[in-house]
Amino acid sequence: MLARMAEKTLAADVAVVGAGLAGLVAARDLVRAGLDVVVLEARDRVGGRTLNEPVGPAADQVVELGGEWLGPTQERVAALARELGLETFATHTAGDNLLERDGRILRYSGTIPSLGPLPLVEVGIAMARLNRLARTIDVAAPWTAPLAAKADEQTVASWIRRNVRTRAAREALRIAVEAVWSADPADVSLLHALFYIRSGGSFERLLDTEGGAQQDRVVGGSQLLSLRLAEQLGERLRLQTPVTQVVHDSRGVELTAGALCVRARRAIVAIPPTLAGRLRYEPALPAVRDGLTQRMAMGAVIKCMAIYDEPFWRAEGMSGHATSLTGPAAVFYDNSPPGGSPGVLLAFLEGRAARAALRQTTTLRQALVLDGLTRLFGPRARHPARYVEKAWSEEPFSGGGYAGYLPPGALTDHGAALRAAIGPLHWAGTETATIWNGYMDGAIQSGERAAREVAGALG
Repeated sequence: MLARMAEKTLAADVAVVGAGLAGLVAARDLVRAGLDVVVLEARDRVGGRTLNEPVGPAADQVVELGGEWLGPTQERVAALARELGLETFATHTAGDNLLERDGRILRYSGTIPSLGPLPLVEVGIAMARLNRLARTIDVAAPWTAPLAAKADEQTVASWIRRNVRTRAAREALRIAVEAVWSADPADVSLLHALFYIRSGGSFERLLDTEGGAQQDRVVGGSQLLSLRLAEQLGERLRLQTPVTQVVHDSRGVELTAGALCVRARRAIVAIPPTLAGRLRYEPALPAVRDGLTQRMAMGAVIKCMAIYDEPFWRAEGMSGHATSLTGPAAVFYDNSPPGGSPGVLLAFLEGRAARAALRQTTTLRQALVLDGLTRLFGPRARHPARYVEKAWSEEPFSGGGYAGYLPPGALTDHGAALRAAIGPLHWAGTETATIWNGYMDGAIQSGERAAREVAGALG
């Protein structure tokens, strides 16, 4: 291994790159296994794509600028919350949902908006077909499915064009895809989408609030999961330490982070694949792994929240959940803290809408979001006490959100490199998960899996 000139050198059994949920869980498990671990995080905080924002003086008056929800079958994140002494509460759903379409605001109940009889039937049939196709996917190796080659030749958009006739149903499915992948249907491989649906259980489960992925939130904010894990690691965690170079051979790894050099027997890289691909490796990584990181783009999302003295929409019989076919913000939630004070309306700019909004000023983005909230919830929505937003594509150590996705051709040609160790290098992060890929639960699964790999390799 090449020696590096550095002001300070550390030695450990395992070095972990990234202090999001995946990296912190991996580090915790390795420490429990009796190994010496150091965690290197580029940011000045832990939590990765989770980030709390206080909206009041009480500890539970918090909103999440990043990942926030958990739901049924997400057993790992629920178990971790219990272990760390955290409670959860249900996302507010009482009242009518809203649909904005063709200049009109319609009220409805349930998950699927009132699109009309034929579009509603078409959406239901399309989701059932996607679920049926997804059931043929092996989540550990989706590229081996009998339909893999054909599905990976097309996008979700091309599948929708062939299988859905009405404009309203196509628009509804477009918004559903943007809500799940923060990408346009034309961006995402059908095979990747089928894998993702299988990973979460069904398309409906990915979209639903009650009984779905948006059912519950963590009291005090989801970043508390990472903050409490970090407390357990203590001085093993180093913030503001961005790794730039990874030298590896049969004897171990050497990580360069500014003036710091870390030598370890093994390393876990627990950052999004696209960012992992930007590190310098000696020797260079195999072409299949490099090809994967070149192709796995991050979704584009801006999470926008208007904060009011009270959730006035509840008294008017509205749930706070809305869908707009007009845009640019298309999906809205009541994101108030558990006590309902202050009232918070959450709006998402996703996919193409997010990319367009990134070219605008924060002031103009705010005006566009408040225009949409006012159309949906009335004139009181025009004047929040406070407005906050988080553009994840502008985060240099995230690169976007919610997670990475693959275009046509990438999963069949490069998918096997997602989790495969390369010498002493192991990979974690929600993009490498087989269950609840793209979610906090998937991040935890990936950290546990990577820790098992490393502990097994080190005996």
